[in-house]
Amino acid sequence: MPRYCFTLQVRPDLIEEYADRHRAVWPEMLAALAETGWRSYSLFLREDGLLVGYVESDDLAAAQEAMDRTAVNARWQADMAPYFIDLEGAPDRGLVLLREVFNLDDQLAESIRS
Repeated sequence: MPRYCFTLQVRPDLIEEYADRHRAVWPEMLAALAETGWRSYSLFLREDGLLVGYVESDDLAAAQEAMDRTAVNARWQADMAPYFIDLEGAPDRGLVLLREVFNLDDQLAESIRS
C-alpha cells in the first residue's frame, strides 16, 4: 500500500491546544477517515510546531476527495485551520508531501527476491 508523509506548521502558541484536540478526535471524524481509505494515520508534533504526518492509502488524492464529500471534514478543517501558519486553504489541502527515500521492509523484501 502506498505510504505518504507530510508536514505542516502549527502555531507555536497553540501547540498544546492542538495536541489536546487530537487526544479526542470526534468519533464521526475517525469513522469518516477509516471509511474513505486513510490507514495507519499518525501525526507527530515537534516542540517548535513542526507537524509530521504519516498515512497509508491506496490513493491519497482519492481519499482526500472522499473526505471532501463528508460534512464532518468541512467542520473539522474549519476548526483546525487557525492552528496553522503558512497555510493556504484547508489544512488537509496544505500538506507538504515528502518523498520517501528509504523503507526497510521494501529493501529487505527486495533482497530476499534477489
